[in-house]
Amino acid sequence: MRFRHPDGSTVHLAYCTNVHPAETLDGVLAQLRDHCEPVRRRLGRDRLGIGLWLAKDAAHALVTDPSALRGLRTELDRRGLEVVTLNGFPYEGFGAEEVKYRVYRPDWADPERLDHTTALARVLAGLLPDDVTEGTVSTLPLAWRTAYEEGRAEKAHTALVTLAERLDALDELTGRSIRVGLEPEPGCVVETTEDALAPLTAIAHPRIGICVDTCHLATSFEDPHTALDALTAARVPVVKSQLSAALHAEHPHLPEVRAALAAFDEPRFLHQTRTSTAAGLRGTDDLGEALHADALPDAGPWRSHFHVPLHAAPAAPLTSTLPVLKAALTRLVGGPHPLTRHLEVETYTWQALPPELRPRGRAQLADGIAAELTLARDLLTDLGLKELP
Repeated sequence: MRFRHPDGSTVHLAYCTNVHPAETLDGVLAQLRDHCEPVRRRLGRDRLGIGLWLAKDAAHALVTDPSALRGLRTELDRRGLEVVTLNGFPYEGFGAEEVKYRVYRPDWADPERLDHTTALARVLAGLLPDDVTEGTVSTLPLAWRTAYEEGRAEKAHTALVTLAERLDALDELTGRSIRVGLEPEPGCVVETTEDALAPLTAIAHPRIGICVDTCHLATSFEDPHTALDALTAARVPVVKSQLSAALHAEHPHLPEVRAALAAFDEPRFLHQTRTSTAAGLRGTDDLGEALHADALPDAGPWRSHFHVPLHAAPAAPLTSTLPVLKAALTRLVGGPHPLTRHLEVETYTWQALPPELRPRGRAQLADGIAAELTLARDLLTDLGLKELP
């Protein structure tokens, strides 16, 4: 979906296909047929943006076989789909029964991460629509915190500098400008937007910036305006933003609230949980840990890294951080010029919701994704952007 900003630039809205995990190119092609095109039809659109997630094997197949890349581009066009952004955070296995800490490997100190991200950039240059010259890729925020020490930090910095050089060369070769954004996430070396300032200003390259995920922003209790003002002041580019909402519990000391939270404690993904105290942010690596006895102070609200559907907040006594998303979006695209032109709805946890909230079959999932995109579209038009055909 495309929108015209009042300054005349085009803002792209997509939804991320990591909600339909597939490890192979054949699986990606099946996603387009079984999920993405049905969502487009529900929205009554001739064209729908999708943020592709390409696992290691799928990306390798595309970057080593030009005919495969042309075939994917043809299939996108045939189904009324377009790609301007990729999710390069998960490397492989995102559809496994247990993902948890695995999603942070390999990290930016490992050569596999540089190779994979380079491949994604090359693939994206070949997938961009004919009238679009800029693409974006979101990626791991360096590493999970416990896997990082000085030697690995130096390797990660070197890898990102090398990536920037490769992106420059790709632009010279293809005329397509691809930018990559570190995506701050609780528990990682770069947990917050503030944590991103030092490594990104050290690189100081316009093709390497930040991806602001509004669920992660909220989980860390960051104020969107403060965070985005700091990025602007440091001249750190907001490469893209993922529109997502975290799980919010206002009164976690109450037994009924604990019981409601427990329904979201599931085995596949890591749900880092945080609370803001006078002494600073306190947290656990997973929701289940937070629910054990005194693992986390409960005098103030808790937020958990669980991407809940944008249009359907959990039932009381829980809610979502949709207000944080709205505040961030206002700052991102509501001003005289957009801070980013690539927006991506990223609710990948539909099948991890409590059983009674999960979609039953492809049709209900498509309905839910379409409803999320409709909400995002309405927020954008309320900010003065005009939806384009």
